[in-house]
Amino acid sequence: MQAAVWHGRHDIRVEQVPLPGPPPAGWVQIRVHWCGICGSDLHEFVAGPVFIPVDRPHPLTGLKGQCILGHEFCGEIAALGEGVSGWAPGDRVAADACQHCGRCAYCTGGHYNLCENLAFTGLMNNGAFAERVNVPAELLYRLPDHFPTEAGALIEPLAVGMHAVKQAGSIVGQTVVVVGAGTIGLCTIMAARAAGAGRVIALEMSAARKAKAQEVGATLVLDPSQCDAVAEVKRLTDGYGAHVSFECIGHRDTAKLAVDVIRKAGKAVLVGIFEEPSRFNFFDIVATEKQVIGSLAYAGEFADVIAFIADGRFDVTPLITGRIELADIVGRGFEELVAHKDRNVKIIVRPGAA
Repeated sequence: MQAAVWHGRHDIRVEQVPLPGPPPAGWVQIRVHWCGICGSDLHEFVAGPVFIPVDRPHPLTGLKGQCILGHEFCGEIAALGEGVSGWAPGDRVAADACQHCGRCAYCTGGHYNLCENLAFTGLMNNGAFAERVNVPAELLYRLPDHFPTEAGALIEPLAVGMHAVKQAGSIVGQTVVVVGAGTIGLCTIMAARAAGAGRVIALEMSAARKAKAQEVGATLVLDPSQCDAVAEVKRLTDGYGAHVSFECIGHRDTAKLAVDVIRKAGKAVLVGIFEEPSRFNFFDIVATEKQVIGSLAYAGEFADVIAFIADGRFDVTPLITGRIELADIVGRGFEELVAHKDRNVKIIVRPGAA
C-alpha cells in the first residue's frame, strides 16, 4: 500500500510499504477514508523529531525512527483481531489516537491521555496516512448512520478543543479569550460556545482566520498586531480581564499573552505544542492567584463530539479548506500549510477510495 512516511525533518515520503499484518488480539484493522493533517504532523515536518522516538524504541509499540503519520481519521473496519466483539467488518468508525498501557496509575485513574507509556497513533506507532491501519479496538467509536464521512476526520481536533474547555471547569456566562484561530483554536471556540460561554474573544492576525473565527462563533476578533490585546480585553471587561483563556498556538510569546489577558484568579489553559522554552516571571502567578492549566489531547471526548456533529451543534464545514489525495500530501498538504498558513485551516487526505 501507499503511505506517507516520516523519515526526518522536511523529509516525508509517499512510498510503497507492506500492508499491516492481521490485527493482533484486541485490535482491529481499519480501511481509512479520510485523515486530517494536524498541527503536530506539521511540527514533525518542520522541526521534528518532536514526539517520534528516534533514540530508542517506544516502550509500548517498539517503533523507532520512520513512522507513518496521521491520527485524525475515520474509516471502516476491514478485519478483527482475536477476541474483539461488538464490531464487524464494514462498521464505520473513528479512533481515539491515545494508545495506552491500561495499567499505570493514570490509566486506571481515568487519565489515559497521561499514560506513562502513551503512544500516539501516527507518532509513536504507524498511523492513518495509509490505506489501512491497525489500532486497539478499545479506542473505536461508532459513527451514526448518515454521519458525514468527511466530518469523521474532524472529530479528533474537536475532541482536543472540548477537552481543553473541560479543563477550565464551568465557563457558563463567562468571558473567554482564545489565542490563535488555527484548527485547534477554532475547535476550542466551538467547544466554548457549546459549553455556554457568554462571550468568546479570539486573538488572531490572519485575515482568513479572523473570518473563520467569526464564522464558527467568536463574538469578537482582535488583531494583536493592530491593537494592545491585553488592554482591549480589559476595556471590554470593566478593567478586569477575561475569566478564562486558551492558548492554541504554542509560541513562547503567546503563552505569556494567555496569562496576561485573564483577570486575577482567572484560568489560562495551555493547549498549543511548544517547540522552545519561554521566559516568564512566575511571581505574576503568585501575586494574582491566576491558574495555569495544561491540556493534552483528550480523554473520552470523542463520544460527545460525535453526538454534537450528528445533531448539528458542531458544523465542521467551515473547518475543511482542502481535500487532497495521498499522493499529493507533501506538496499540496504539508508544504501548502507551511507556505500559506493564513488561507488554510484543515486539509484532509484521502488515502484510498472512500
